[in-house]
Amino acid sequence: MGDTALNFWKNTLLGYVRSGRPDLTNRQMTLLLLVYLTPGPHTVRGLAEKLQVSKPVVTRALNTLSTLGYLQRQRDEADKRNVLVAQTRNGAQFLEDFEQFIAGERAAAA
Repeated sequence: MGDTALNFWKNTLLGYVRSGRPDLTNRQMTLLLLVYLTPGPHTVRGLAEKLQVSKPVVTRALNTLSTLGYLQRQRDEADKRNVLVAQTRNGAQFLEDFEQFIAGERAAAA
């Protein structure tokens, strides 16, 4: 299995694990990327639809990401029944660091 894409991903994840940062599940990472890389506003319901999972699944992932300071929940001022999922400075920094891991592996593979 000498697939370059798999080795690239393995090396990226290896750098991430060695960084000492909290391990995120694929679901948590996908949720984080959706909030940061797609236009908002983001709601639990909307994120659940995009991931094709239930709202409680998104809520559990948000609990972890909120505890880490990567995302935060905010009440929708226009409709108090809605909870919006918002970006944070810590989350942006985490993704910038992760992007650097990817860029470093890309450069090493070239």
